[in-house]
Amino acid sequence: MAALPQSMTYIAHGAGGAPEVMTPATGPVPVPRDDEVLIRVAAAGVNRPDVAQRKGEYPPPPGASPYLGLEVAGEVVAVGAKAQGWKLGDKVCALVNGGGYAEYCTAPAAQCLPWPAGYDAVKAASLPETFFTVWANLFGHGQLKAGEWVLVHGGTSGIGVTAILLAKAFGAKVVATAGSADKCAAMTALGADVAVDYRTQDFVEEVKRATDGKLCNVVLDMVGADYFNRNLKCLGLDGRLVIIAFLGGFSVDKADLRPIMTRRITVTGSTMRPRTTAQKGAIAAALREKVWPLLEAGRCAPPIFKVFPLAEVVEAHRLMESSTHIGKIIMTVP
Repeated sequence: MAALPQSMTYIAHGAGGAPEVMTPATGPVPVPRDDEVLIRVAAAGVNRPDVAQRKGEYPPPPGASPYLGLEVAGEVVAVGAKAQGWKLGDKVCALVNGGGYAEYCTAPAAQCLPWPAGYDAVKAASLPETFFTVWANLFGHGQLKAGEWVLVHGGTSGIGVTAILLAKAFGAKVVATAGSADKCAAMTALGADVAVDYRTQDFVEEVKRATDGKLCNVVLDMVGADYFNRNLKCLGLDGRLVIIAFLGGFSVDKADLRPIMTRRITVTGSTMRPRTTAQKGAIAAALREKVWPLLEAGRCAPPIFKVFPLAEVVEAHRLMESSTHIGKIIMTVP
């Protein structure tokens, strides 16, 4: 394998702000720690946490790269002294702790997964962030089981499409919400049993109708405060509300807590980035065992809405913030 360069192009975001603050910059190629590999990045995913970090609202954890980017796909070009499971030349995708918007990026070896058979870099880069998040929250904290009903908000986001696909693959029934007829059609095509246009329909009433009044077992929510009380109304006995973002605010002024007691509802939530390498590694191992065979069988691939070159990162973030996309936004790295 050819010698590695000393410098690389990455995307800087300065002090933060609007998409226009992001510009190509030159910096040193990172050196992997003992438990890490160095990946020559071929493609990187664009995600909501990237937007939050760019705005200064989601700082990286201590010791992580300060650069944007949480998921990549590419080739292993260096291996740390204690990194196990990977060798030079392996094609991997990885959930990284930062730095994915670059030509090279380090990743803990435990957080890497092989490209599913038949996948290229773009398809592989669409997997880590949403699949780690959905697996940990929907099947971990949410304990979703076959035969249960789940309400998925933001059903055409990267998280949403992954949640629909995995919930259906593991035998659950899905009500999903989005904000247009076209998006509802897309959710139905992905397998959602009921697609709700939240602009014209009351999702609480639609949940009641779909479940014959039994309500849902799990709600996966990224809206937060605006939906809190209505989410509780959607959950039946021993229901689980899993909160993963606060796009509609994080402070609830008048919460009706009675359903939590009378229906034994569990309210939980999590973020992925602060978890330890061991915790993320356990999620990666579960995905490799339970989900990667589905991907290799041609199932559960998230739709890719648009692919940009890294140089067009500003346009990629504008698209993400517009919420007009259905599925994943990916950037290719030359």
